Amino acid sequence: MKEIRFFYVPNAGEVNELPEEEVVHAVRVLRMAEGDEMVLTDGKGIFYTAVVTETNKRHCYYKILEVLPQEKGWANHVHIAMAPTKNIDRTEWFVEKATEIGFDEMTFLNCRFSERKNINMDRIEKIVVSAMKQSRKSEMPMLNGMVRFEDFVKRQFSGDKFICHCYEEAELDNKILLRDALLDSDDAVVLVGPEGDFSIDEVKLAIEHGFHSVSLGNSRLRTETAALVAVHLMRLK
Repeated sequence: MKEIRFFYVPNAGEVNELPEEEVVHAVRVLRMAEGDEMVLTDGKGIFYTAVVTETNKRHCYYKILEVLPQEKGWANHVHIAMAPTKNIDRTEWFVEKATEIGFDEMTFLNCRFSERKNINMDRIEKIVVSAMKQSRKSEMPMLNGMVRFEDFVKRQFSGDKFICHCYEEAELDNKILLRDALLDSDDAVVLVGPEGDFSIDEVKLAIEHGFHSVSLGNSRLRTETAALVAVHLMRLK
């Protein structure tokens, strides 16, 4: 039985051909032809079963056979905000794996000790789209570019707000395990700092704006590992 291929078409229900970047994969790589079946995801929670009606070097036309609304798979809004790593490969690894697990929103933080001050969001989006198709997700996460830490923590968020850090000072709030702090079905945003951690002033500022200090356990984790653990824990609730 031929494997059904997945493609990302943001407005799949309103058009009848694949986007240019998906045509390359469908026609030139997979050599799909008239009559081949495929599944489209619009990134908004809907799958479409479709059949190829015509192809050429630049176009791949399709006809929708069935519209299949999907359940997201988790009840809460999972928002992870992390400082990108100096080695961008590690950040890209996190983005891929987090997409496979499933999350709703991601923001990149520019912190005092950040070693990377910019990020290629086009590249990040391509990685997310690829992982979304590979893991057969119907939801495209919201991706936010670089934001100053001070600006981010002052925003209003629904649900719970947590900051992961390694400080043990008593005045930095009573730190508990994130897995114990999360409540069933509650939306949550979790902050993960750079390799050198957040500055103590950043932690204090976050607490002043309603964030709670949390730990991910006894092990000292790399930024991308900590962020992935946080996503996984939020998905378990």
